Amino acid sequence: MHQNEFVFEPLPQPTLRVIGSDKLFPVHRIYCVGRNYADHAIEMGHDPDREPPFFFQKNPDCLLTDGRDFPYPSATKDVHFEMEMVVALGKGGSDIATENALDHVFGYAVGLDMTRRDLQGEAKKLGRPWEVGKAFEASAPCSAVVPATHIGHPAKGAVWLKVNGAERQRGDLDQMIWKVPETIGYLSTLFTLQAGDLIYTGTPAGVGAILPGDEMIGGVDGIGEIRVRVV
Repeated sequence: MHQNEFVFEPLPQPTLRVIGSDKLFPVHRIYCVGRNYADHAIEMGHDPDREPPFFFQKNPDCLLTDGRDFPYPSATKDVHFEMEMVVALGKGGSDIATENALDHVFGYAVGLDMTRRDLQGEAKKLGRPWEVGKAFEASAPCSAVVPATHIGHPAKGAVWLKVNGAERQRGDLDQMIWKVPETIGYLSTLFTLQAGDLIYTGTPAGVGAILPGDEMIGGVDGIGEIRVRVV
């Protein structure tokens, strides 16, 4: 018997650093919650009181690890930032009860859902999927993961972003329409969640455009910060 070989060398496993550890967090999937802050839903032209949660995905290799520059993507003239808390799952499952959901969380990080807004807008008008607007290379900048054993499970704390030193976004985790346990529980009715999944939990109001040369610094109080330069 000959050992099976790949027809070409597979790409490396996407990973994130873990604060306080020399081990890496292997990323399985990236789920993003849409319009999870009321003020952001309103600024995007939607009624936050009438919508159940909805989700879209980015590919694991969309990750841009902390400290790396964000390359301004092709085929767009309107790239937006969206600052978010990221939940990193340490175990998965289906139909997870809300009261048990936090038991599945390994830790937390801070991330940016970078969006080609013009391409997303065109897709919305045509009733097409959002991948061209959301799932492009380097569209998911993310910090190192802070284990929940270090910080607990943050339910309050500022979510903020500055561009070139000027504050552009500020909200609070307690403003999320769907809290972390509810999000995990609902998402697990749609997908079988796995250890290594990341959940971008939504962004407060104030999203806007960036250009090459800009520097974004953002954070979630109690978790950490991320710094990304646009090139």
